[in-house]
Amino acid sequence: MNNVAPKLTSKEYEANFAELKPALTDVAALAEANRCLYCYDSPCMTACPTHIDISTFIKKISTGNLRGSAKTILSSNWVALTCAKACPVDELCEGACVYHAKGEKPIQIGKLQRHVMDWYVEKRMPQLFTPAEMNGKTVGIIGAGPAGLACAAELTLFGFEVTIYEASKLAGGLDTHGIAPYKMQQQDSLNEVKMIKRLGVKIKTGVRVGKDISFEKLEKTHDAVFIGVGLSMPADLKISGEEMIGVVNALDFVENVTKRKWKSVDVGRRVAVIGAGNTAIDAATEAKRLGAEEVFMVYRRGREQMSAYDFEFELAKRDGITFYFHAQPKKIVGKKKVQALECLETRIVNGKLKTIPRSEFKIPVDMVIKAVGQNIDETFLASIPKLKIKDGMVVVNTKSYQTSNPKYFAGGDCINGGKEVVNAAYDGKRAAYGIHNFIFKKK
Repeated sequence: MNNVAPKLTSKEYEANFAELKPALTDVAALAEANRCLYCYDSPCMTACPTHIDISTFIKKISTGNLRGSAKTILSSNWVALTCAKACPVDELCEGACVYHAKGEKPIQIGKLQRHVMDWYVEKRMPQLFTPAEMNGKTVGIIGAGPAGLACAAELTLFGFEVTIYEASKLAGGLDTHGIAPYKMQQQDSLNEVKMIKRLGVKIKTGVRVGKDISFEKLEKTHDAVFIGVGLSMPADLKISGEEMIGVVNALDFVENVTKRKWKSVDVGRRVAVIGAGNTAIDAATEAKRLGAEEVFMVYRRGREQMSAYDFEFELAKRDGITFYFHAQPKKIVGKKKVQALECLETRIVNGKLKTIPRSEFKIPVDMVIKAVGQNIDETFLASIPKLKIKDGMVVVNTKSYQTSNPKYFAGGDCINGGKEVVNAAYDGKRAAYGIHNFIFKKK
């Protein structure tokens, strides 16, 4: 690229990527737990997609029973540490806290859950669950993301022999590769993987189903198969100049940052991030924290149409990100390397987005990060026999998570288009029940 931002010192990088939400001290956690009203009909539990018994796990903190608290949490959510740190709790459990009605600060559920799970990891994750005796049946899982891990863990409790096939070298999916370091550490996700392996789950990394192992072999080896693949195909801008040096995909950029090898990640002095979702925010704030002098977020619609959460937007503003709303990228300008991003102004007419003729303007940049969404690898899904796909997603029975091919079940991004980690964890857990009932002919 034409201009690369100067490298920072190791201390500067570490300071820039320090966790935004520090852990509670033991005293603070105890005090916060004692604020909980232990509601009988807990709205926070209902708002949590995995329906953790939040009042109970908090009550156990207040009595010093962190082991029991951890068991309560994990019985509902197998990736609870990731969710405690990366979930949009303001929108979910904490957003439903009854303290809001009193005009008071809600219980810090996310931080309390993190407190418990940090303790659990520090204690080297003692075994809290005993898998059932082997039932003689085996299940193959495609993808070691949160949906696949949750499904695998739950199946071991039923006595299944479970093998996960993961294309990447490291298991964990988005939790391992795609969450900004200032939200959580990559090791947090890897610790969850280790916990699930201790239940007896086999994880074969670097194995791509359909290439390294055929679907036919998979079906002969296992009594059922769970599809837990994520959104692996970045969406293109479909404008000229995308092939230039200095144009990168947001997920690739974020993944490089999660490795914490800061000096190996090149970033431009002036960076344009195209998109307005949570991943776009991550890419923009990371670029700024890596040393970019100016970072611009370019979005074809207005602030009110942004899919990013409010707290993500506020974070970007605090980091000094400049926003270009109602700006439609037209082309990337340069000679082999990015020199500018040319855009058209837009407006919404009768609910439809329209570009304004002759409204072109250029933003001088030397790096463009594409963050306009990801798609499922439909070629991969199309290779699975008798699998029904609609709008790029796998169609499942909403109760059993069984697909149109009876031997296959699915959950996570491939059925919901890319929701939160906690949604994937719930899907995987529920699919395990569907698989168990299918194999043993239970209704």
